[in-house]
Amino acid sequence: MPRDPASADALLRDVFGFDAFRPGQGEIVDAVADGQNVLAIMPTGGGKSLCFQLPALLRPGVTVVISPLIALMRDQVRGLREAGVAAGALTSGNTEDETNAVWDQLHDGTLKLLYLAPERLASGGTQRMLSQAGVSLIAVDEAHCVSQWGHDFRPDYLRIGELRRALDVPLAAFTATADAETQQEIVTRLFEGQPPQTFLRGFDRPNIHLAFAAKNNPRSQILNFAAARKGQSGIVYCGTRAKTETLARALAEAGHPACAYHGGMEADARRHVEERFATEDGLIVVATVAFGMGVDKPDIRWVAHADLPKSIESYYQEIGRAGRDGAPAETLTLYGPDDIRLRRSQIDEGLAPADRQAADHGRLNALLGLAEALGCRRQQLLGYFGETHEPCGNCDLCDTPPQTFDGTLAVRKALSAALRTGESFGAGHLIDILTGTATDKVKARNHDALPTFAVGKDLTRHEWQAVFRQMMGRDLMRPDATRHGALVMTEAARPLLRGEDSITLRRDTMKAAERRPAVKMMVSEEDAPLLSALKAKRRALAEAARVPAYVIFPDRTLIEMTEARPATLDDMARINGVGAKKLERYGAEFLSVLTGAAEEMHPTRRRFAGKPGGAVYDRLMQAQAELCRGEDGTEKPLSCPASLLARIVERRPDSADRLAQLLDDRRMDRFGAAFLEVLQSEV
Repeated sequence: MPRDPASADALLRDVFGFDAFRPGQGEIVDAVADGQNVLAIMPTGGGKSLCFQLPALLRPGVTVVISPLIALMRDQVRGLREAGVAAGALTSGNTEDETNAVWDQLHDGTLKLLYLAPERLASGGTQRMLSQAGVSLIAVDEAHCVSQWGHDFRPDYLRIGELRRALDVPLAAFTATADAETQQEIVTRLFEGQPPQTFLRGFDRPNIHLAFAAKNNPRSQILNFAAARKGQSGIVYCGTRAKTETLARALAEAGHPACAYHGGMEADARRHVEERFATEDGLIVVATVAFGMGVDKPDIRWVAHADLPKSIESYYQEIGRAGRDGAPAETLTLYGPDDIRLRRSQIDEGLAPADRQAADHGRLNALLGLAEALGCRRQQLLGYFGETHEPCGNCDLCDTPPQTFDGTLAVRKALSAALRTGESFGAGHLIDILTGTATDKVKARNHDALPTFAVGKDLTRHEWQAVFRQMMGRDLMRPDATRHGALVMTEAARPLLRGEDSITLRRDTMKAAERRPAVKMMVSEEDAPLLSALKAKRRALAEAARVPAYVIFPDRTLIEMTEARPATLDDMARINGVGAKKLERYGAEFLSVLTGAAEEMHPTRRRFAGKPGGAVYDRLMQAQAELCRGEDGTEKPLSCPASLLARIVERRPDSADRLAQLLDDRRMDRFGAAFLEVLQSEV
């Protein structure tokens, strides 16, 4: 049976605090609420969670949510409970009291969302429990974990299809990135090959600023980037565990709250970092990719890569952890020849079959093409995912278009040097030959007698390094693992070598850039003190409640408060992210920061805050006050209880007969005509 759009919209407003769905959300909510099998591929930060949380409230019984990380589950459960939703999680991190409370809610039928880790599905007891719990829907978060070739593969995800069959209920699967191959694997393993209704939502995250830079003292580059964003939460991704620790120390020594995170740490130490990141404003986590999937912190303001990610999908997923609240966020990705060499060798030395290795090289090539792009990065990134886009104006190349030059001759010289030395040497030795540097190694091999010796003296060594890096980035040369990383020409380079093609290279990447990146302010300079005051109030409330700050309100909601300056609770109720429960709990507290004084509002009246019924309620109250002692002011005081006025607002009787069904004779005589005048003027 189709869901009632009015009830979905009411839940969206009253529970989650939003006036409207984001583009594409409404259709997915409809399909999931209607009990269809659904696969939704949505960008990180695109509102996936709402697409199963809201339908869970529309459907009978309990919705089981399979989610890969305990920290993510706990965050979502806390957020739902703050919004007044009966949600719980059964995880290894629960206390005995927490587990008992979840079981009690399951037994009495009040639980609406139950979060489970996939590993729990291995227990026969879990399946028996779910078969008796009145499950009406299974939601699978991070559904790409079912792909055996993906870097996030979780074997227990393979049990979900069996669970769906056993419970005979619809399944909704969600992921942020899934190429065609992974999509097919999800359909096969979760839906037994029967195609679900599939929603592919746009991959664009327009609030995220994209930037790449060639490595040039990368530690200083990261420290400069962090210094320009002091006090903002960020993640720095590193390629090795050791680098996470050294870079975290460097950031801490520079005055930033920073900590390392990697898979080699004890579980308790990792949990401690996760807790700190969730609750502390402005913490920087320096991590390997072990940190990230399931990070549900919406106000991460920046993500930096100290090393090149392994593929364009990994890059997209990792930068997507920034700015999930929709407010401005920034990224910086550093890369150099060593990164390219490492990533190529990881693919070549892996155990994957040849076709998988070729696909992995293709994904890396797409990322390298993005790094060496000549035009708008967002155009190129979205083009990989099959979308078209105008120049975005929110990437480093739109900010400062690159200087380019015809690099055909330089590339032909470099290829010639590699071929004349038997494709047996790396970039360093080839640059010595091209620049005419007669090192011992060059002389020992008589390479100073080659026709290519010193033919590249028109470029500096630094410029030749940029040429070789761009050649590797364009996949014209690859390091050969069987030759200890020597550079070997690819088929793509042959037309250039034969003079059948030309190539344009970037000149700006050859210059060391020391300029500190400009900070993008979340609000105007004039509003910054108010935003800071709202954040301080949020922090105090979060610490008192022992929840992450964003569970109270995300940055985006505080930014809207700062800009809109609500003066009443009615105004506050219209701010995105302020649902009925949060208005009741926190509205007056934040209003006192905004106006300097808290507004008192009767709890019954608060139900209509920000809604048309609020004005009707106020006018009925005014009419009642004027007639409390009758028209001449001499009669015995009489009034209506707040609950009775609320029923009148909700039912909106449009005639004396209908109003008389709600009011007794005395109240009808005293207030009937005035109340009808108010009600009829609102029609």
